[in-house]
Amino acid sequence: MEKHEIIRGLLTRIYGEAEGRRAFSAIKPVMDRFTARQSRKTEFFSHADAVLITYADSLIAPDHSPLFLLSSFLRDYLNDTFSAVHILPFFPYSSDDGFSVIDFFTVNPGLGDWADIRRIGRQLDLMVDFVLNHISSQSQWFHNYLNNEADFADLVIEADEHDDLSMVVRPRTTPLLHAFKKADGSVVNVWTTFSRDQVDLNYQSPRVLSRMLEVLLFYVENGASIIRMDAVAYLWKAAGTSCIHLPQTHDVVRLFRAILDEIAPDTVIITETNVPHHENISYFGNGFDEAQMVYNFTLPPLLLYTFIKADTSELTRWAASLETPSNRTTFFNFTASHDGIGVRPLEGILSEKEIDLLVQQTRDNNGEVSYKTGPCGQQIPYELNTTYMDALSSPDDDDATRADRFLASQAIQLALPGVPGVYIHSLFGTRNWLDGVRQTGRARTINRKSLPFEDVVKVIRTSGSPENRIFSAYVHMLKTRRRQPAFHPNAGFAVLSLSSAIMAIHRQCDQQAILALTNVANESLTVSLADFATDKTSRLTDLLSGKPHASGTISLAPFQTAWLTDTPF
Repeated sequence: MEKHEIIRGLLTRIYGEAEGRRAFSAIKPVMDRFTARQSRKTEFFSHADAVLITYADSLIAPDHSPLFLLSSFLRDYLNDTFSAVHILPFFPYSSDDGFSVIDFFTVNPGLGDWADIRRIGRQLDLMVDFVLNHISSQSQWFHNYLNNEADFADLVIEADEHDDLSMVVRPRTTPLLHAFKKADGSVVNVWTTFSRDQVDLNYQSPRVLSRMLEVLLFYVENGASIIRMDAVAYLWKAAGTSCIHLPQTHDVVRLFRAILDEIAPDTVIITETNVPHHENISYFGNGFDEAQMVYNFTLPPLLLYTFIKADTSELTRWAASLETPSNRTTFFNFTASHDGIGVRPLEGILSEKEIDLLVQQTRDNNGEVSYKTGPCGQQIPYELNTTYMDALSSPDDDDATRADRFLASQAIQLALPGVPGVYIHSLFGTRNWLDGVRQTGRARTINRKSLPFEDVVKVIRTSGSPENRIFSAYVHMLKTRRRQPAFHPNAGFAVLSLSSAIMAIHRQCDQQAILALTNVANESLTVSLADFATDKTSRLTDLLSGKPHASGTISLAPFQTAWLTDTPF
C-alpha cells in the first residue's frame, strides 16, 4: 500500500472520514517541508549497540557549556563504548527537570545550542525526548490558549462537570484537573495528568497533531535518529474510559511511525510506558507498525528483588518469556534512569508482600518512595526513588562488596536480549543525593545530581577509588559486549536453571555461543559446564577475564560474572 494511503487510513480511523481528510490536509504541508531520506540501514539493531542516558548537564564546569563537556567526555573517556546517547530534555522548561517543556524548538541556552546537539549527533546516534503528552503551563502555546487565540482554542482538554472520570488510571497522587483563568475571566478545568505545570495536549484536534508532527520532524532534521515517546500511554483521553493505552493512542504511534517510514526510514521509535509487561509490549504493534523498541520496565525492579533474595527463580521465569513480534523490534534494557525504579511492572509477577520488600530496602538505604492513587483512593507504591547502587546495597556493605554486587546486576542487564541503556550515574556508582532532595523537595532529585567535570575525571583516573573500580569494570564489559555477535538483540536466547543463585543466560548465533553466568549471592558457588561446550574436551574462555576454563565446572566468587565461549571474538 502507498505510504500516503496508510497515513490517510490511520487518520480516518482516528478522526473519522471527514475530520480525517481535514487532518491529512493539515499535516501534508508539514510533511512536505521536510526532505525525504533514503534508508541507509540493513537492520535497526546490532550487538554493538548500547545507549548512554544522561542529562545535558550531568557534567558541569564553570568555563564550558554542559553540552561541550558531554561531547568531550564521550570522545575522551567513552570512545568505542556506546553507539548512541540519550540526552534527556534539553529545552527551556518550568519544572520536572526538563519534562515540562516551554519551547519544543529551542535548546536551553544554559546548556548550549543546536550546533552542540548536532555535533553530538555526528559522534553517536542521538536519542531525543519527544514530550508529546503535555506542555508547560508557562509556554507561549498555553498562554495563547488562555488569551483565547483562535488557532489555540483546542490546544488542551477542558473537563466538563458531567464528564465521567472515575475510571481514569492515575500515575500520580496530584489532582487530574487544575483550574486556570482565561483572559476573558472564565475559569476552566484543564486536564493535567502529571502536574499542574504539565498541561495535557488535546490530540482530538488535528491542529495539535500537526503542531506536534512539526516538532517530531524538526528533531529528526536536527540529528535525532532515535525518538523517545515520553509518557505516550496517556496520550488520548476520553471520558468514561481508563485514558491509558486507548486504541487512538496506538493509532497515533502508528501514524508517526508511518510518517517517519516515509520521510526518515532509519529513525527508531522507542515508547516509554511504565506499566505491566503485557501492556508495555503492546507498543511493538505487529512488529512493523509501531515502536521498534520498548523500555523493559520489568527488569529494574525484578532484578533488584533477585539480589535482595539472592534467588534468580522469579527473574529466570520472567526472562524465559521475553520475545518480540519481529526481528525489527527489541527491548531497551536498563536498570537505572533519571526516574526511579517503577513498581507497576511487577503486577502479576510479585505479590504485594514481595513488593513491600523493595519498598523497605529502598527506605533502609535512605531512598524515597513515590505513590499513585488507586481506584479506591488508596496510596499505592509507584516508584522507588534511589540510585541503583544504593537500591542494591546493604547498610553494612564495604565499598568492594557494594561495587561487586552492583556490577553483577549490570552484567545481567547486558547479557539479556535487547539494547542496553546505561544511565551516566551508573558508570560512577553514584550514591543517593539526599541534599538534592532536601533542596528541591522532589524525590526524583535523588538520582539527578550534576557532577563537576574535573571531580569525575579525577576519581575515575584514581586507581583503587570506588568510582575507578566501577567505571573501569563497566566500560570493560560494554566494550567486550559490543564485539560479540552472540549478543545481537535477535540472537538466540535461553535461560538455564543451573543454580537458584546463578543467573545463566545462553546466547547464540551462527558464529558464536556465549554462556553468561552471574552469581547473585554473597558466597562462592560452583556449577557444571559439561553441557555447554560443543566439544567436551575443549576449553572455554571467559571473555571478561580472558581466563580459560575447562568444560567441567566453574567456581564463581560472590557476585562474580563470567561470559564463557568456545569461540572468542
